[in-house]
Amino acid sequence: MKLNHFIKKSLTRQIVALMGVFALLFLAGTSILTLLQEQINSSYYKEREKLVKKEEIVQQIDHNFNLVFFNVRGYFAYNNSELKTKATSLRPEIRKLISEYNRIAETAEDKAFGKEMNEFADFYFIERLPLSIEYFEAGRREEVIKLADSGATARINSFQNDIQMYVQSLNAELNDKVQSLIKKQSYIQTGFFLFLLVILVIFFRMIRIMFKEVGQPLTQFAHAAEEIARGGRAELNVGQDRLDELAVLSVAFRKMVMTLQEKEQDLLAQNEELLAQQDELQAQREELEDALGTMQSNERKLERRNDLINGISNSLQKQEVLESIVMNMSYVIEADCGLIVMLENNESASFGISSLGAEQFKNHLTSGLIERLKQTKEGFAVKRQLIQEEKGYHVKTVFGYDLYLPIISSNQEVTAVMVFTRYGFPFIQTHMDEYTALSKQIGLSLDKISTYENSEADRKLNQDILNTVKEGLQYVDRVGCIMQVNRQLCEMFHCGDGFDMIVGLTWDKWSVLLKKQVVDEDGFTEFIWRAFNGETSSGETFVYKTKNRGQVCQMYCEGLYQNNERVGTVLVHRDITKEFKVDEMKSEFVSTVSHELRTPLASILGFSELLLNRELKPEKQKKYLMTILNEAKRLTSLINDFLDVQRMESGKQTYEKKYIELLPIIEKVIDNQQVQTDVHRISLESFDGNDLILGDSSKIEQVFTNLISNAIKYSPSGGPVCIRLYEQSSLLNIEVEDHGLGIPENASADIFNKFYRVDNSDRRRIGGTGLGLSIVQEIVRAHDGYVSVKSKYGEGSTFTVSIPAVYKPSHGLDENIHQSGTRYEVLVIEDDQSLAELIVQELTENNLHAKHFITGRDALAYLENHLPDAIVLDIMLDEGLDGWSIMKILKRNEVLSHIPIIISTALDEKEKGLSLGAHDYLIKPYQAGSLSMAIMQTLLKVGKAGQILIPENSPDER
Repeated sequence: MKLNHFIKKSLTRQIVALMGVFALLFLAGTSILTLLQEQINSSYYKEREKLVKKEEIVQQIDHNFNLVFFNVRGYFAYNNSELKTKATSLRPEIRKLISEYNRIAETAEDKAFGKEMNEFADFYFIERLPLSIEYFEAGRREEVIKLADSGATARINSFQNDIQMYVQSLNAELNDKVQSLIKKQSYIQTGFFLFLLVILVIFFRMIRIMFKEVGQPLTQFAHAAEEIARGGRAELNVGQDRLDELAVLSVAFRKMVMTLQEKEQDLLAQNEELLAQQDELQAQREELEDALGTMQSNERKLERRNDLINGISNSLQKQEVLESIVMNMSYVIEADCGLIVMLENNESASFGISSLGAEQFKNHLTSGLIERLKQTKEGFAVKRQLIQEEKGYHVKTVFGYDLYLPIISSNQEVTAVMVFTRYGFPFIQTHMDEYTALSKQIGLSLDKISTYENSEADRKLNQDILNTVKEGLQYVDRVGCIMQVNRQLCEMFHCGDGFDMIVGLTWDKWSVLLKKQVVDEDGFTEFIWRAFNGETSSGETFVYKTKNRGQVCQMYCEGLYQNNERVGTVLVHRDITKEFKVDEMKSEFVSTVSHELRTPLASILGFSELLLNRELKPEKQKKYLMTILNEAKRLTSLINDFLDVQRMESGKQTYEKKYIELLPIIEKVIDNQQVQTDVHRISLESFDGNDLILGDSSKIEQVFTNLISNAIKYSPSGGPVCIRLYEQSSLLNIEVEDHGLGIPENASADIFNKFYRVDNSDRRRIGGTGLGLSIVQEIVRAHDGYVSVKSKYGEGSTFTVSIPAVYKPSHGLDENIHQSGTRYEVLVIEDDQSLAELIVQELTENNLHAKHFITGRDALAYLENHLPDAIVLDIMLDEGLDGWSIMKILKRNEVLSHIPIIISTALDEKEKGLSLGAHDYLIKPYQAGSLSMAIMQTLLKVGKAGQILIPENSPDER
């Protein structure tokens, strides 16, 4: 009874009690079903284990008997005593298995089967098997057969059948056990389902009870509270017999209702009093709003003025400041549109005005209103009637008011004009002082911008001047901060972001940044530190090398002084890479020449002394003389290389160009080089194409002699040297491929430089002057071609010579090239009659028709009715019209501008001739045949189309 009273006093305890009962029922039912399930499974597994054990033993017994039968029969069949031993050895194991089976036998059937197995074992192992073995060993095979036929075999077969039947019965019993287990489990599952159903019914019943005990009273409370909120009266009928929290809540709710009803009357009286106070506050509020509106208007004006001040103070970009001025001034003075114009350069900005209107105003800056501003330097307002474009949708007369304000500079000059317009209401005269003060402030800002622009222009000019200096310049102040650098310094040290990356850096930052790119970091830093502290002597320099590009630079410093006070240090970085390489090449050249000249001279001197001082056999004398001759030829070749390079550099190298076939020249070079080596095989791939070029045969032979000789020289281990020819894009390409040492990748760009040799001990032992490839390149370029190389270090190199191919006419120039059937006509303009006759004779011998004129005017008159295929022109003509003027006239004429012009003159002004359109330029005196060769080469290329030609043959005496 006490427990029931204790539970009813609390909703929580009621809910906990219901949930506890529900949990006990659920746990009890679940536990019972789980135990029952476990008991059934345990019983099944024990019985199944016994049956399986029996089956395993019986099968093992059957298997062992079968082995015995098999071995005995084998013994009888093959007389193998080992099989007999195996058969008799299985008897103890069979006895053991039978004994084990008898221990676990429980049913009468099991015990009877165990007895049967014992009897069969005695029958077989005691009665029949020993007797059969005895008969067999005595040679009485018929007795063995009779013994088998007398029932032994039948007994064995019967026993095996009994075993199989017993095993089947065990399997059947196992299946029965499984079916029984499944049936019992299904009963348990059905019971569990019914149990869950009962539990759910109980659970829903408990929920219904809770809704009734808790939900209904809470609903009554909600309805009562809603009724009270609407101003009505509410009755609460919660059970009087309840002892829980809802009963307490019901009593408190009734008391609250009574209190609310008492307070309602008091609130009504207070409300009337508050309404009266509200009317009074409304009047005060209107007064405050008026004051607030005035304050906000002043605040907006102040904000606009602040925006104006910030706009003209926070930027040094003039256009940006002008736009800020006109926009913020329009807001400050409440103008509808405005414009500001600089009088010096017409720079302007506008607000609410079209670009066309702004241009119109700038075009009338000399009007009377602007002149009035300049003279009075005071602002004024003008009233005017709006034009149709300004009136918009208004149809009546509308007036506008323009405010003109001058901007006065610090030297009291009007530098700019501001004009603002209001539509419909005027500018008040009392505000004019305020507008004038704003314009003065704007003038100060524009003065500041002008000063900045002048300073920036000076700074940029100084920077541009510094950027023109070839050396890298770096100015550091007294505390070690970089103040200025030029472009060359940034390029030297790879400043990717330009000046911004390095200017402004302190010593500890920029010194680390620069020294990382220098090989000798410590020496570089030490010199800069001493220079920064004024510890370097006058003229002291430091040479360093950069890591990435390998530049060699020389650095020196100078102190910067102002009023005898040191304000900083200027560091100068000079790129001396070329001078450094020249010095290296000079040293290398002297060393190489000394070695290359001394070696053959030593041989010549040594063998000469032997010939003079000793009596030698004729064979020895001939051998030594041949050695002297070969070394002399070697010396001659070296000297010729030096002379060729000197002539090429001075522009005095001559070329006797004519149409030559390339294959015979290459074959000749191969024959000459093959006798020089026994470990190389020089091969020329077959080529059926056109091998005709316009060139100097001896120079072309020199090119391939150098290339093939290098291929042999730099393949010290021997191997093939392959030469192949092919045509591509009107070029005849010749490849020389070897499988020797190859060229390092970093040396490919320098191998065609004079005196350059790869810095490698293997190559140093080979020797050479470093001039061969340089000469090859110069000769190929003189034949309008180029030479290139592809190489893989350690695997070999391929040099490719590309020369323009030509197609020589097979039946003379006039028959194959000139399709009209007539000879090409060449117009010769030359005032020297003797030279003109020689030129005409040379051209005629080369099957060209030459027409000679002494003066340019006669030639131009002839050209009005005739169109030659080429023109030979002298520059220094006696008559007033010189060659330059004739060229200009021809180039301006659309019909004559395409005729090839070959200049023949004593003036060395080749660049001018090129610029005016000449196609070939021969300087008198020049080699015989050069002129006709240049004309023929031009006509072969362009025919009648006409182009301007300029040959680069150096002159020789004619």
